[in-house]
Amino acid sequence: MNLPAQLSPVLQIVKAHRRGEPVGLYSVCCSHPTVLRAAMQVATQYGTPLLVEATSNQVDQFGGYTGMQPSQFRDYVHRLAQEQGFPAERLVLGGDHLGPNAWQSLDAAAAMAHADVLVDAYAAAGFHKIHLDCSMRCADDAPVLGDEIVAERAVRLAAIAEQAAARNGLPPPVYVIGTEVPVPGGESSLEQALSVTAPQAAARTLDVHRRAFAAAGLRDAWQRVVAMVVQPGVDFDQSDVQHFDPAAAAALSDFVAAQPGLVFEAHSTDYQRESALHEMVRGHYAILKVGPAATFALREGFLALCQIEEALLGKEQASRLMEVLDQAMLAKPKHWQKHYVGSADEQRLMRRYGLSDRCRYYWGEPEVATAVSRLFANLAGRSIPLPLLSQYLPEQFLAVLQGELAAEPQALLEHKVARVLAQYARACSANAPAPHLAAAFC
Repeated sequence: MNLPAQLSPVLQIVKAHRRGEPVGLYSVCCSHPTVLRAAMQVATQYGTPLLVEATSNQVDQFGGYTGMQPSQFRDYVHRLAQEQGFPAERLVLGGDHLGPNAWQSLDAAAAMAHADVLVDAYAAAGFHKIHLDCSMRCADDAPVLGDEIVAERAVRLAAIAEQAAARNGLPPPVYVIGTEVPVPGGESSLEQALSVTAPQAAARTLDVHRRAFAAAGLRDAWQRVVAMVVQPGVDFDQSDVQHFDPAAAAALSDFVAAQPGLVFEAHSTDYQRESALHEMVRGHYAILKVGPAATFALREGFLALCQIEEALLGKEQASRLMEVLDQAMLAKPKHWQKHYVGSADEQRLMRRYGLSDRCRYYWGEPEVATAVSRLFANLAGRSIPLPLLSQYLPEQFLAVLQGELAAEPQALLEHKVARVLAQYARACSANAPAPHLAAAFC
């Protein structure tokens, strides 16, 4: 891929894809340091750029649920990259669902005023890829927002992003637009999932946004609209996955193929088969978003380490991490309560095992972080017996057995998460083997 050095990795990938190269870009939507370290290892192994995105409820001008403002999140990710030896020029930061998402309970004027500040903070901090998402209704909006209102609000935010980047001497951002945007983090039930976007609807969304950008004098910015979010028929809820059907999405693929310089961005691709990820990239769904699947693997890893810890030390000395995590979720239910419906027992199972992995919001809680530290301390300097690795972390056991992985808690967790993210790297890389030939990440 020989493109001018001044082009950002996002533009390089999109241009190469539109030239016919079988490449895409995967976006890791997560803030957990273990996931980000694993992502950097995967990007290094496969020679890909790394796009890390913060979601609007995760990082905002008030701190979001991570406690970080955009500039703090930028510094945090860059520090991790420096520690990992990951090249800064291959790291791209993006903002996901930037708009009134976190303030939908307010009237549109108040919600959009918050969104203005949010986008300014992201763009000023050097977030290069901006997903303009004004598809959600605010408290005083009509039940269904028209495309014109969505586009008008998106253009308002694009103008702010343009000014913020220029004011700070930064390269102008690239943008993602859309009106049929899946719910961040997965559906409460697949019955609520959107059907595959009709090509006619995609064409209308594109046309309305094009005209809105032009009317606002943002023709240059429109040239940097690289992707549109549509619904290709992939989603998940707490226990089921809606798998990609290339035939059902073929008309959409044909539509975008006729739009120069544009690709689709696919959200909620978590838990898709690796073969489907390859098919999506071939069908011009060239930006693949992943988040909950990575933290789901992380939670599985923590649970396995807790089982190993208890087998070695007994219940009395164990960290009780998973119990502490559940207690934190019960004490502060706002991140899961409206997503997990059913009886108390059903909610308990979903808190621990649900595919949407709402427990990802709680790893930063002080009592949870303390329990994680105790788990690591309990296992530190202790040789984990191979039979326990085989029982609770069988894929990592094989890597340890072959001398490719250290049997240490942090390395085991990163390896488990990396196996998930490696599927995306292979789907987006021109040089990766076909899914049935791909070696396991190690």
